Amino acid sequence: MTQSQQSNAQSANPLDDSSATILTVGDLEAVFLPAHGMLGVSLRHQGVEILRRPQDLEAAAAKGSTTGIPFLYPWANRLAGHRYEAVGQTAELDPASPLLHFDANGLPMHGVPWSHLAWDIIEARQDRLIAGLDWSSAERLAVFPFRHRLTMTASLQADSLTLETEVFAGKQGSVPVSFGFHPYIGVPGLPRAEWRLTLPAMRRLLLDQRGIPTGREEAYSGPNGPLGERDFDDGFALAEERAAFCIAGAGRRIFVELLEGFTNAQVFAPKDADYTAFEPMTAPANAFVSGEGLRLVKPGGRFRAAFRIRIGSNA
Repeated sequence: MTQSQQSNAQSANPLDDSSATILTVGDLEAVFLPAHGMLGVSLRHQGVEILRRPQDLEAAAAKGSTTGIPFLYPWANRLAGHRYEAVGQTAELDPASPLLHFDANGLPMHGVPWSHLAWDIIEARQDRLIAGLDWSSAERLAVFPFRHRLTMTASLQADSLTLETEVFAGKQGSVPVSFGFHPYIGVPGLPRAEWRLTLPAMRRLLLDQRGIPTGREEAYSGPNGPLGERDFDDGFALAEERAAFCIAGAGRRIFVELLEGFTNAQVFAPKDADYTAFEPMTAPANAFVSGEGLRLVKPGGRFRAAFRIRIGSNA
């Protein structure tokens, strides 16, 4: 990253984070904060912002809120309680812990907030950023009692941003996998109701009043038309590992494409908000408690998941 790029990144970052890194290729520019959860805080296409909710990072950090492109770790979405057991390890989650965030029902939400996970930069180039995170401190192990290491690679091309996450299990034992991402995107210059929404064929997970899967599901053929007044906060099981979600309008099509490692997705699009979130998930919500869809990285093994945000023209 050049000195001018780093200066611009710092001036655009309310957290005044000197590790902010800008990636630029052609018409696309992305900004990440490695020291704050590898949070993606900007994705500009031809100078126009595609991401949503990054305006006040200090307030989001204070509340534990998601924004931009946050990494949800070690679990995405909700857990049904403050205790879970996996691979013979039990975690008792402390409601007073600063490393946890809870929803309106008091359920643990999205693991450790992005502002509490400082990643180390391994490599930074104009088109690629690689960062690593060791899960070995006492605080982190109290939340997720499995020693391991993570790497995340953000790769930029002229029309897309790809995020690849790898989990490396130590020799001490297996590591359960239930993470995800929450990319907030929107179509610039067009009212939300006029965005055209395309979802793949999936299976909708039936949820209880707390948003926890009941174990039942139903076939779902996604809409292909204006978003209108539709209101989404739904969990899905993918029919295939590779799947594409899209919003389009005003000359752009914005895709969230799941490439590898993701089995589930959450679609979040409140009718009174100017964003959608197509959330890649490596397991259904509450997998640490229910065990449903939970996969394990064997001792000394590796798990990889990747998705990309791609921007095309709206023919």
